[in-house]
Amino acid sequence: MDRQEGRDVTAMAVDDPWHDATASGWSGEATAGVPGDGRPDAVPRQRVHSAAEIYLEVQRSPAFQEVRGRYRRFVFPATLAFLLWYLAYVVAATVAPGLMARPVAGAVNVAMVAGLGQFLTTFLLTWAYARHARLRRDRAALELRWDTQEMTRGVVQP
Repeated sequence: MDRQEGRDVTAMAVDDPWHDATASGWSGEATAGVPGDGRPDAVPRQRVHSAAEIYLEVQRSPAFQEVRGRYRRFVFPATLAFLLWYLAYVVAATVAPGLMARPVAGAVNVAMVAGLGQFLTTFLLTWAYARHARLRRDRAALELRWDTQEMTRGVVQP
């Protein structure tokens, strides 16, 4: 049966997702030496990059490396500083209980002030990170995202 509903079944669109090039040989068609997807009128397809190849290309780009470097230059020192500050608090509470119990104002002692300082530095670090991201990385990262979306538009995911 070569025709369905008045259309020639060999005249499928190139981008038809249901067309299987290997299945076209089941009806007895000869596809050897025919460009494209087995149809004599098909245009030879150019190699389309997969999404994985596109993302690897973006990852290797200088723009991505710059965004990544800016992120690392902020996050690694900030994380190290915060962990050292937290570790100093724990070590001081363990090693120097007399120092931590010393009153500062009324019933408030050094341990309470340092504990509240932990909360304060957490909020301060969060604010600094958001500010750094907004001023140093967001615009470049958004441009990379737009470029990547443009490159992956039309790429079929496996």
